[in-house]
Amino acid sequence: MSENVMNIDDNNFEAEIASGGLAMLDFYATWCGPCKTLEPVVSELADEYAGKGVKIGKVDIEQAEGLTVKYGIQGVPTLLFFKDGEVVNQMAGAHPKAVLEKALDEISG
Repeated sequence: MSENVMNIDDNNFEAEIASGGLAMLDFYATWCGPCKTLEPVVSELADEYAGKGVKIGKVDIEQAEGLTVKYGIQGVPTLLFFKDGEVVNQMAGAHPKAVLEKALDEISG
């Protein structure tokens, strides 16, 4: 996985995501097949958007139960898109890279 992918949990969410800016979080589980399919796409996006001021992170639902409950995550993978600490878009399931790029471009546009 890319070093540009942040590991987000209940302890660092406020400082890294809620404090503002643009971000995409991938809520996942280690046992989830579609999550594993999405992992290389998330890594590629993290590398591509690192210089554009967009944080890309992964949230293990079993390690960050507070965030999982707070955002009502019902299934994995679920992607949340943040702008200035607020969720502005949400997608469930593994999507192609182009779909995620479009969503990221919409929040950073």
